[in-house]
Amino acid sequence: MQDLKRVAILGCTGSIGTQALDVCRQHANKLSVVALSAHSRTSDLAMFAREFGVARVAVTDPAHFDDASLCDLPDACSLYKGSQAAIDICMHEDVDIILVSIVGAAGLSATYQLIAAGKQVALANKESLVVGGDLIMPMVKPGQMLPVDSEHAAIFQCYQGENPRETHCIWLTCSGGPFFGRTRDQLASVTPADALAHPTWNMGAKITIDSATLMNKGLERIEAKHLFNVGMDDIVVVIQRQSKIHSMVEFDDGSVIAHLGASDMRIPIQYAFSYPQRWAAPAPRVDFRTIGSLDFDSPDMESFRCLKLADYAGRDGGTMPCVLNAANEVAVDAFLHGDLPFTGIDEVVEECLGTHARQDVETLGQLLDIDAWARDAAREVIRCRVG
Repeated sequence: MQDLKRVAILGCTGSIGTQALDVCRQHANKLSVVALSAHSRTSDLAMFAREFGVARVAVTDPAHFDDASLCDLPDACSLYKGSQAAIDICMHEDVDIILVSIVGAAGLSATYQLIAAGKQVALANKESLVVGGDLIMPMVKPGQMLPVDSEHAAIFQCYQGENPRETHCIWLTCSGGPFFGRTRDQLASVTPADALAHPTWNMGAKITIDSATLMNKGLERIEAKHLFNVGMDDIVVVIQRQSKIHSMVEFDDGSVIAHLGASDMRIPIQYAFSYPQRWAAPAPRVDFRTIGSLDFDSPDMESFRCLKLADYAGRDGGTMPCVLNAANEVAVDAFLHGDLPFTGIDEVVEECLGTHARQDVETLGQLLDIDAWARDAAREVIRCRVG
């Protein structure tokens, strides 16, 4: 009988976390869930802790430290509380791999500390490398970090058995989001309900809005730069409306290796858990006889300016991506709450980038300080706009 791989899931109540738990259900003979964290959804956390019989759980939102639902945790389950709690539950010998699916820049500190401690990380938090790639990647050992984001998982698989030094370019695919083909003027009237209706992927609210603005693809370019040690010019965004090609790598001899599959995040999550093996599919398969066609197009960087802003920040490097990411998080939240129009998201981000004096990345504390500054700056820009 094979040994179970012992899994910790940070952000277990979010979209990626719940899909990861589904993978664990389907492969209960291969995976054992030993630790879970949640920010505020303690009822779901307690329910999952009972289902999987976990040893430890963490709650990171002080407003929910004393929720009554936490009384329903299993007797043998230890409860950790605080900003460091999600990291602490992973610093045990019974953890083989940690899925970091905490949303936004909050995952940066977790990824940094876990990698520094030598833990294997399945990374679903793209901000960790967008913001802290200069700090984190020099610490990463071969096989220690496995990408979960569908495009980066695809690129990672395209490179298996290949020499990365023979790369001509990476084709980073993009669905185009729900507003593909719309002009800047047409985007001005987009509502949160419109933007949350993604045509192909089931994701959380923040990343769904980022997909609608194409900021998600801009962040993915910066992440790919760090993960695969390539320049921004070597990562080309291409619209692939059917979301069946998850990315491609073109090599020096003109050969292109593409990764295709269903639009289901359980597939890249499972591969991170199973690597280097492949297990039975966790999701319905693609029947290529029914697709009909695969369409490609170029992104409109004038209408979707977030993609252009991310290109600028990625090329300038240093602390600029940190400002890009933090300002975007604040702007997206304001849009979702009705305080900012859809096209105001990139305008807020652009203003924050324009007022920041770039620095080389030196420490985690420096990045956290700049993240806080950028959030305050974005809130002030929004406050002045709202009046």
